Amino acid sequence: MKSLAGYFFAAVVLSAIAFVLGSYQTDVYRKLLLWITLALSYNFLFGVSGQVAFSHFTFYGIGAYSIVILTTQLQWPLPLAIVAAVLICVVAALVVAIPATRLEGFYLALATLAFAQLFVVLLNEGGSVTGGTGGLANYRIPEIAGLRITGPWYTIVIVVLMLGTLAVLWRLERSHFGRACRAVRDNPEAAAAMGVDPRRTRIIAYVISSALAGLAGMVYAFVDNTVNPVIFGLENAFLLLFMVIIGGSGSHAGAVIGAVLLYLMPFVLSPLIGHHHALVFGLVMVLAVLFQPQGLIGLWHSLRDRRAASAGRSTP
Repeated sequence: MKSLAGYFFAAVVLSAIAFVLGSYQTDVYRKLLLWITLALSYNFLFGVSGQVAFSHFTFYGIGAYSIVILTTQLQWPLPLAIVAAVLICVVAALVVAIPATRLEGFYLALATLAFAQLFVVLLNEGGSVTGGTGGLANYRIPEIAGLRITGPWYTIVIVVLMLGTLAVLWRLERSHFGRACRAVRDNPEAAAAMGVDPRRTRIIAYVISSALAGLAGMVYAFVDNTVNPVIFGLENAFLLLFMVIIGGSGSHAGAVIGAVLLYLMPFVLSPLIGHHHALVFGLVMVLAVLFQPQGLIGLWHSLRDRRAASAGRSTP
């Protein structure tokens, strides 16, 4: 009950913020919430199950394009289109995961990187279906029961999605399956000896996280009412990986911290140093990998443990 009340309180506060911001600030805020949602689901794939994949942002794009094509070109009702888009993401994830999870480490990363690049090529060459290089634009979110959710009210949808993703992953991580994912990540041979099927575990983790990314993409599609191939390119795929690494892989709080820091960094640094903020970004990434591989959340835990140890020594 306390957990449910906490989620409700967080939903009210996070949603209310959109009603006191200007239009530009609201747009930045909504996209920040979507980046946090993506970082949470990618953290489960990378940090918990140990799969280095660059296709997460691709499924974000699959969800976005699927919902737009189904609702605008095929004129499907929104609820039916959402179900169909989720199924498309699941099928696509299975097509990628079944062969790709036979690979490990560097080779898995290369396979998913190739899939991500292929998706961008298909979008650019998709003609009227995908809109080509210009993408799809000038559409509106369909009405549900005669109502169309727009403006700050749409932020509530994003907040619910983010908190729902967090709740699902929190329970999943603490389940038997979550423990199996960590076991496969740490030592696949030992996990297999304990009765865990490493390949099946990786496939399920990949499909779940990809479906969550697809759901986020569906919600994103109606933020700007435009989707184009540039948005779902490899640059953002790497940025998502960096968010999880800098924040602290394997931790929900780390994923949130990393997403907030790296998404807002250009907005803070660009007015001060212009395009040179990319150099600062690179420097932060290198320093994090070299000196704090557990990320910012790991640094926080270290400081907390030292303070607790110091307090324990000072107690008579």
